[in-house]
Amino acid sequence: SLTLCVIIQCVGANILLLTQAFRRKFIIPDFEAFASNINQLYYSTQRQVGGHVADYIPQLAKFSPDLWGVSLCTVDGQRHSAGDTKVPFCLQSCVKPLEYAIAVHEIGTEHVHRYVGKEPSGLKFNQLSLDEEDKPHNPMVNAGAIVISSLLKVRGFLGVMEYLKKMAGTEYVGFSNATFQSEKETGDRNFAIGYYLKEKKCFPKNADMIAALDFYFQLCSIEVTCESGSVMAATLANGGICPITGEQVLSAEAVRNTLSLMHSCGMYDFSGQFAFHVGLPAKSGVSGAVLLVVPNVMGIMCWSPPLDRVGNSVRGIHFCQELVSLFNFHNYDNLRHFARKLDPRRQSLDDRNRSVVNLMFAAYSGDVSALRRFALSAVDMEEKDYDSRTALHVASAEGDPVICHDNTLIIFLCVIRWGNTPLDDARQFGRDGVVSVLTEYQRLYPCSSESQSETEDQRKIRHIEGGGLSQTDRTCLTI
Repeated sequence: SLTLCVIIQCVGANILLLTQAFRRKFIIPDFEAFASNINQLYYSTQRQVGGHVADYIPQLAKFSPDLWGVSLCTVDGQRHSAGDTKVPFCLQSCVKPLEYAIAVHEIGTEHVHRYVGKEPSGLKFNQLSLDEEDKPHNPMVNAGAIVISSLLKVRGFLGVMEYLKKMAGTEYVGFSNATFQSEKETGDRNFAIGYYLKEKKCFPKNADMIAALDFYFQLCSIEVTCESGSVMAATLANGGICPITGEQVLSAEAVRNTLSLMHSCGMYDFSGQFAFHVGLPAKSGVSGAVLLVVPNVMGIMCWSPPLDRVGNSVRGIHFCQELVSLFNFHNYDNLRHFARKLDPRRQSLDDRNRSVVNLMFAAYSGDVSALRRFALSAVDMEEKDYDSRTALHVASAEGDPVICHDNTLIIFLCVIRWGNTPLDDARQFGRDGVVSVLTEYQRLYPCSSESQSETEDQRKIRHIEGGGLSQTDRTCLTI
């Protein structure tokens, strides 16, 4: 019984993934081939050298420059990882889009943007600079994130952690107290930004600047792994719904706003070049993390500590560029007449041909059980072969006469083709109890005359089942 409970729990935890698998509706149909390409990109990027591990926060300087990991999670829960993907690291600036999304979800867009702008600054992320309205330029620079922290402070650290854990599908989200203390001890620039913001009256009324800074340092010290971080990114890719649990964590508006700002401001003062070359929403952090979102497809977390001159991971940037060079994930790759790249979302022609052959063979051999499996697996029962024939054509013209003598196969394909009511289905499958319930329901709650009337196709099917057509008529109908 214990084993059965474990199996039930495993199935329950992965029910969304299993449902997609049975229906063959994965966003990336050939995931094995896609994962193989990701592995090749991972190993080619691993050879990249250069950059320096951040040392202005002493705790970050302790990480080896050889660490390199990539994890991805699709919007339907398919996972792949390569390298050092189970090593915890701090989010640092990668927390900025996440805290902004939570603030918009909790407080609303209009209220949040009373205190912070939406424009790229064109300056370093820790610059003492405000826009023309004396607001931080955007939530992705330190000044903006500190103001957002002051708005979220009333929710508390545990409240934000709860959101992040939900975004990660309850996977690893931790906290590094050593990094937090290190941030506070070496955070002179951030304290300067805080006092500048206080002088310009950028904080909400009654906000405590020191408390807001302390909260900001805490959020930057939250730990994830590449694997849990990829689920967070996938939650953004999936419109705020965690692909692992199916829970709506963030509103669609919060996610849209967050992705817009990640696209324009997420990569420090490299954001314009990243938008030009990669064309996807992303956020980097000085821990070496790059959180990348492919909307409606997947989330990716890359991590490698060596940074370039603007503070982005050398390997992370290279991986993102190579990813978009191989696959048509750039925001404008699907323009007409554009050079064709690989599209992992497209079902291969071989898979479609195999599906059609299996469908036609089941119709030819009279295998109603196989046809039912195909129908329940969301296979298009109207698929046509090279001669534009459907399974109904094949069964009518070439079906095994011994197996098809009672027309069960033809009736099934007619029902699939022309549709059926729940009452028709209950009668067809001999569910007498269900028939009684539905009949009684129709008697108590009669529909309008329009909805009561059968469609022409349903009338034909019922006529076939009742044997009311001549053999000639049946042949004409099924063809």
